[in-house]
Amino acid sequence: TLMTLCSSSSSSQKTWIVHGILVGMAIAAAIGARAYLGRSRKFRSRVVGIIPARYASSRFEGKPLVQILGKPMIQRTWERSKLASTLDHVVVATDDERIADCCRGFGADVIMTSESCRNGTERCNEALEKLEKEYDVVVNIQGDEPLIEPEIIDGVVKALQVSPDAVFSTAVTSLKPEDGLDPNRVKCVVDNRGYAIYFSRGLIPFNKSGGVNPEFPYMLHLGIQSFDSKFLNVYSELQPTPLQVEEDLEQLKVLENGYKMKVIKVDHEAHGVDTPEDVEKIESLMRFNSVGMCSESDALIKTYVSNELLDSVNLKEYRGSFKFYIVDVIKDQFIADQYSVRDLPTTIIFKDGENIASSIGPLSAKRLKSLVEQYL
Repeated sequence: TLMTLCSSSSSSQKTWIVHGILVGMAIAAAIGARAYLGRSRKFRSRVVGIIPARYASSRFEGKPLVQILGKPMIQRTWERSKLASTLDHVVVATDDERIADCCRGFGADVIMTSESCRNGTERCNEALEKLEKEYDVVVNIQGDEPLIEPEIIDGVVKALQVSPDAVFSTAVTSLKPEDGLDPNRVKCVVDNRGYAIYFSRGLIPFNKSGGVNPEFPYMLHLGIQSFDSKFLNVYSELQPTPLQVEEDLEQLKVLENGYKMKVIKVDHEAHGVDTPEDVEKIESLMRFNSVGMCSESDALIKTYVSNELLDSVNLKEYRGSFKFYIVDVIKDQFIADQYSVRDLPTTIIFKDGENIASSIGPLSAKRLKSLVEQYL
């Protein structure tokens, strides 16, 4: 009986010990989960956008200061970037006083960096070290993208925030078949989980025919990219890699060193400025879409008409709702091609950013006024 009691007592004691261990583990797990969730809510939460800009360029010297419809291109990029909801701060990083003076003139914060920076990423890293506040994520915003969409900036930031195994994130969009063999259009391939496999100036994937397959969904890399701030410092210490040097693509150094890069696909017309010839195309598109010229609440009418005709119509009472932009059909053939406008003159009417009507043929003063009144 005594042995039974001892055995029973020992068994009970073991049960309580096991129970205690399990309860302790459950409590520890709960505390750990709570701590983890608390950290995840704050994971990479402090975000700075940095626009690296340099004056010297083999293809287009002084590019950041080129005028885009009356404003320096760097200002238009800065203004678009400021609209991104995920950015706590936006700064310009440059080694040139001309660019710095220009940026300070329109209200941007400027960080002066060394002339020895080999690329925009290294310039971002130096700027980050000079900032007074600490940040978890750095977004490298290309200064030659005056039409950058704030939603794309937010997209690459959020992609990095929800991908703890990635140190870098970027964006791609659909590649037009006619751009397939253009080395200035960088192509990208990704795996089934949305991580980058490779970037190239050549066509990837490449097929046996040696040409562009119009049925294949090729992807075009957009210049924007975001880094984990701790990795950005590591990146600058990494030596140049063979693929990076051969393709002249700095993001390849990330992949060659075994780091993961998250890629999001967006619906975006890539309109970067690589050469002086691109400026006219950008201006044409901005006139047509009135990017950076009107608020979202403006009703817009765009016309292929003369100044004389507009002057002949008394529209003072509508000035608060309608704005007029004169598009030169010859100079702005890019617009006609982009929107399949074949019958000219054509009046294309927008309201709240949506194409709502068009009128083909000569436009009289009476017709112009009636169109305005109809869609006001």
